[in-house]
Amino acid sequence: MPLPMAILETPLTGALRAPGAPTRLGERARCVWAGVDPRHLQILILSSLLAFGLASNVIDTSLAHIAAAAAGAFAAQLVGCFMIASRPRLLSPLITTLSLCLLLRTDAALFMALAGAVATGSKFALRVGGKHLFNPANAGVVIMLLLSASLLPGAAWTTPGQWGTAFWFAALLAGAGFLVTTRAARADAAIVFLLTFAGLSIARALYLGDPLDIPRHRLQSGALIIFAFFMITDPMTTPDGKYARAAFAAGVAAIAYVFTYHLFEPDAVFYALALACAVRPLMEVFDRAPAYVWPRDAQIKKKQETLR
Repeated sequence: MPLPMAILETPLTGALRAPGAPTRLGERARCVWAGVDPRHLQILILSSLLAFGLASNVIDTSLAHIAAAAAGAFAAQLVGCFMIASRPRLLSPLITTLSLCLLLRTDAALFMALAGAVATGSKFALRVGGKHLFNPANAGVVIMLLLSASLLPGAAWTTPGQWGTAFWFAALLAGAGFLVTTRAARADAAIVFLLTFAGLSIARALYLGDPLDIPRHRLQSGALIIFAFFMITDPMTTPDGKYARAAFAAGVAAIAYVFTYHLFEPDAVFYALALACAVRPLMEVFDRAPAYVWPRDAQIKKKQETLR
C-alpha cells in the first residue's frame, strides 16, 4: 500500500517524517550552531588574523608587547571581578587583548600593558544601568591616543593602513565578521554603519567631482572592516533595542565621516565610537529592550531553570 502524501521517507535514515520537517542532519547542525558562543568565533578569527599579520610582517609588534597587553588586561579583569565579588571571566580580556594587538602600536611593552589594563578596567569603572559604558578595546585605544597627544608624546598610535585595501581581503574579513555578528545578533549594526559611511563618502565624492576610487579604497580598508564587525558590534556596548541600535551605528558613521573628511583625523572611527557610547544610555531610554544575554549563557540558564 503506498504511503500517504503527508508522510515521506528521509533520504539518509529512512525514517518517516512529515513534508517540510527538518532532517536529523539539519537538526544536528542547528543544535551545534545554537551552542556556538560568538565570543569563541571572534577569538578564533582575531587570533588567526593576528597570527597571519605576524607571519607576514603586516603587523609590526613583538611577542613581548602581546604578552604585556594580555598581562594588563587579565590583571585588571581579576581585580575588577574580585572587587564586585564576581566569578572571573576570561573571554572578555582575551578579546580585548587581541583587539589591542591588532589596532594599537606602542613604543614600549609597558605602554601596551597600560593599554590592556585601562581597556579592561574601564568595564568596571564606568558603568551605567548595569552595563559598561564604553567598548573596552576602543576605550583603551582612545585613552592611549589621548595620553600620547598630551602627557606621553609619541607613546601610542594606530596603523589603519597596515592591512591595505585589497578587495579579496576586505571581503574575507567581512564574511568572517558577518558570521560572528549574525551569531551574536548584531549584524545589523555593522551593516548600518558601513552603508551610512559608504553613502556619505560616495555622496561627497559625487558632490566634489572626485573619482569614486577615493571612497572605494577607503571602504575596502581592512582596518575599517575590523572596526565595523568586531568593535562597533559588541553586544555589551550597543543598544539592545533595534531602532536605537540602528541610530547608534548611523551616528558612529556620521561622526566618523565628519572627523575623517572635515577634521582630517586618521583615528576618526575610534573617537566616533567613544562619543556614541557616551550617549548610548540616553538613546536606550527611547527604545527599551531586554538586556542582551550571550547565547551560551542563555542556554545554561534555561537548563538550570528546567532542572529546578
